[in-house]
Amino acid sequence: MARRVSFPPPLLLVSLCLLPLLLFAGRGAHGRFISSPADEASADLLLSDGVSSRPASESQTLLLPRLPWPRSSRVFAAGQCEQTYGFLPCTTTVVGNMFLVIAYGFLMYKAATYLSSGSELLLEIMGPGIVGGLFLPILGALPDAMLILVSGLSGSRETAQNQVLIGMGLLAGSTVMLLTVLWGSCIIVGKCDLSDNSTSIDSQDTKAFSLFGSGVSTDLQTSYAARIMAISIVPFIIVQLPRIFNFPSGQSLAVLLSLIVAIVLLVSYCLYQVFRPWIQRRRLAYAKHKHVISGILRHAQMQALGRLIDDGKPNVDVMKKLFHKLDLDSNGSLSHAELRALIIGIQIDEIDLDTDDAVDKIMIEFDTSQNSSIEEDEFIVGLTKWIDEAKRSVANSGAYSKKFMHEFHMKTRDEHNMLLDQSDEVVENVDNPMWICIKAILLLLLGTVLAAIFADPLVDAVDNFSVATSIPSFFISFIAMPLATNSSEAVSSIIFATRKKQRTSSLTFSEIYGGVTMNNLLCLAVFLALVYMRHLTWDFSAEVLVILIVCVVMGLFTSFRTTFPLWTCFVAFSLYPLSLALVYVLDFVFGWS
Repeated sequence: MARRVSFPPPLLLVSLCLLPLLLFAGRGAHGRFISSPADEASADLLLSDGVSSRPASESQTLLLPRLPWPRSSRVFAAGQCEQTYGFLPCTTTVVGNMFLVIAYGFLMYKAATYLSSGSELLLEIMGPGIVGGLFLPILGALPDAMLILVSGLSGSRETAQNQVLIGMGLLAGSTVMLLTVLWGSCIIVGKCDLSDNSTSIDSQDTKAFSLFGSGVSTDLQTSYAARIMAISIVPFIIVQLPRIFNFPSGQSLAVLLSLIVAIVLLVSYCLYQVFRPWIQRRRLAYAKHKHVISGILRHAQMQALGRLIDDGKPNVDVMKKLFHKLDLDSNGSLSHAELRALIIGIQIDEIDLDTDDAVDKIMIEFDTSQNSSIEEDEFIVGLTKWIDEAKRSVANSGAYSKKFMHEFHMKTRDEHNMLLDQSDEVVENVDNPMWICIKAILLLLLGTVLAAIFADPLVDAVDNFSVATSIPSFFISFIAMPLATNSSEAVSSIIFATRKKQRTSSLTFSEIYGGVTMNNLLCLAVFLALVYMRHLTWDFSAEVLVILIVCVVMGLFTSFRTTFPLWTCFVAFSLYPLSLALVYVLDFVFGWS
């Protein structure tokens, strides 16, 4: 559902004015060696707080034990640093680089916000299809993709190999954050009371923090989105095959093959998104048709014509009785008018039914001879098919009871309601669409320009901060950078979830899984292209394993259930620290990288 977003002049001014502030701050930026080249041995034991440049004997420097992480290959020469674009500020101090990471991260956050706002405004006036299927998913992943791209383009191959770890950290961190922290937060803020049949009751939240009595329900579309997300991990598996089977000479081929598969899946996903409104209408029409047929079966059972199922098989004699009762003119066939009288007579009030459309669909399905009427044998064949469908749908309800037909009718109604109004990108009637279109384009251009300009400085700042603190750049990018590129979507999802309705919860979680899918396809494709074209070493087994574990667990979790009690949020939350711990153990204890 498109949100009407107004242009934020104060924040825009902050974004535009921050660049001069950075330039001014960078005029006096300087630093000293974190470890003196002449005293490398002592540098391996101690870390300076970056406060004083006096000799160690005269300073009051805080001495910290050296962390057991490998040093970056990057060393600042003569207390200087390399300015991005030749004029943006840089520094060698911990505090200075922390400020730059925060500043550039804020600008990337604003870029993501403008892209999100502009795309939603464009969707509001243009509707689904090309906009909703292509522009929104791609623009949503654009900041991450740009950061990954610049992490592997700058400098020599050795520099790119060092900085590309930042891109992998961002890719893994975004995926894990969306599926753990954001997923669990949406469960908490969107929880409602669960009914006796384990579905959430809209806008009713009286059970406080009951682990099993409150939660969130979603629709079938959310399960489909989770399954698509699970399929999107295939390129990760392909690129790891040489590592799994200890065949290092095939790594380059595996990267290329994984890149091709990622691009194919990305194109397929975008096409699916483009045609999803049409697919959704087809599903809704079929669900409505199924409910009409279930009404006919229940009507036959209620007319006391006999059991439609005898000894587990359709009762042909009862079907014949029903046919002759419906054949008002006794000519041996059912016409459009007689079918119409039947559908009006059974009074299917649970759905918004177009009677003429329902008659046409029944006629098409039953009239195999295509003579615009339904003969007795065609009627029996058609009903037999739907009785078999009913038996498959409610196999545990007992085929010899009236409850069987009633439960099938209720099930088809619920299926219809779950699909109802799933075309969430409805075009709204808006005032002054030309101005909204211009505003959307300006927001998109502004977001794209900000992301393109400040992606490289942010990567450099993270790399410099990693050198200054001896903390591996992967962990910095894993934790900090997703906050910059995904914060706007996260805040929007949480606000949407607070409406506490099954409808909005379904949209929220579908968007989360859609965002992860784009990370796994578009951002990974950019990453693989960098590795292949620059002949970089693929050495990210621990990071890929974390992505696979989180995607599989959270994908399967939603693929086979539509209700999530409150306790499920703790499963999601626990995966975040476990992911960080797993990467640390595998890389720095077992030496995977």
